[in-house]
Amino acid sequence: MRILHVLDHGLPLQSGYTFRTRAILKAQEARGWQVAAVTGPRQGAVADAVESVDGLTFHRTLAKRPAGLVGEVAGIAAFARRIAAAVDAFRPDILHAHSPVLGALAALRVARQRGLPLVYEIRAFWEDAAVGNGTGREGSARYRATRALESWAVQRADAVAVICDGLRDDLIARGIDREKIVVSPNGVDLDLFGEPAARDAALADSLGLGDAETIGFIGSFYDYEGLDDLIAAMPALVATRPKARLLLVGGGPMEAALRAQAAASPVAAAIRFVGRVPHTEVERYYALVDVLAYPRKAMRLTDLVTPLKPLEAMAQGKLVAASDVGGHRELIRDGVTGTLFPADDPAGIAAALATLLADRSGWARRRTAARAFVEQERNWSSNIGRYEPIYQRLTMAATVDGSWQRSPANR
Repeated sequence: MRILHVLDHGLPLQSGYTFRTRAILKAQEARGWQVAAVTGPRQGAVADAVESVDGLTFHRTLAKRPAGLVGEVAGIAAFARRIAAAVDAFRPDILHAHSPVLGALAALRVARQRGLPLVYEIRAFWEDAAVGNGTGREGSARYRATRALESWAVQRADAVAVICDGLRDDLIARGIDREKIVVSPNGVDLDLFGEPAARDAALADSLGLGDAETIGFIGSFYDYEGLDDLIAAMPALVATRPKARLLLVGGGPMEAALRAQAAASPVAAAIRFVGRVPHTEVERYYALVDVLAYPRKAMRLTDLVTPLKPLEAMAQGKLVAASDVGGHRELIRDGVTGTLFPADDPAGIAAALATLLADRSGWARRRTAARAFVEQERNWSSNIGRYEPIYQRLTMAATVDGSWQRSPANR
């Protein structure tokens, strides 16, 4: 089986998107499949048309990052040309395009030209992601147009993969055949998060966390993550738990505003910002944290989409506390594998965290249950099998139809 993945962006850029992609490609290689990827104009400046990163082959679209409607249309055309060239070089059995929808549109053009089956994988709806990032408004003309374009692409793909039940149910409500959709949930590469790192006492002391009860967030600082609510919860939490400290690792569009909010807090001394750290260093910071907090705000994006970070925390054997939005409820069983608190409610966040810190008697049981959940249901080495029935069905149909003639070397 030869799969060409079509990506908005990929390694060496670091994001939840690229880490999920890496996990998929590595797990597919371990299964004995041959994989390659094509990245679009949003990858940014690249030196070579083909690059090897972390042992994976990426074909690059050498085009300017698109801006405005005209730029997006030109970007799709350039992306399609690069996908076609990668098809010529790699000779795949199947195209597997990943959201946003612009990549699906470019891949669909090539799939139809070459008679290749196309799987379109949606990690979030682009229109809802724009609202969450503060670059769009729900219900606007652009929002409705993007939603319609997404539905159009889904209807024309040969199969659709989504990362969670929320996205699947939304597509079914739009009239998409449920038999066409497979859920391929976010998972963890346990080769990367297999054994929790030992606590680095020197690092803890350098951050003033030597004997602290540390609440942590490690990820991107977007508005929808609700970190302003977490910072707002700290005065009440510190009043109840004087040793409570907040460790924020990462960066993003909200960083300046969050730093200003923290500096103005009456418990500013209890809040630490680390900034971005290399992915290879993340485990050192996980090891400092008692409870990983994910206070996502309530909105369509967070109700429909499951995040990756809580799963990484569970794999690290960490306690997880999160807002009760739909995406979190798919991952966390309140009181069993983690704690759920009300979204958009600093007082509720403070109360839930204080209760958790006050009684450690059930911590070991929760950690064990959360780790078992990841190993059994969110482990990429087993999750990857969800793609196999789709790939086999589509490639067999293409072979019977005779629409895609493999080269002799690939028979």
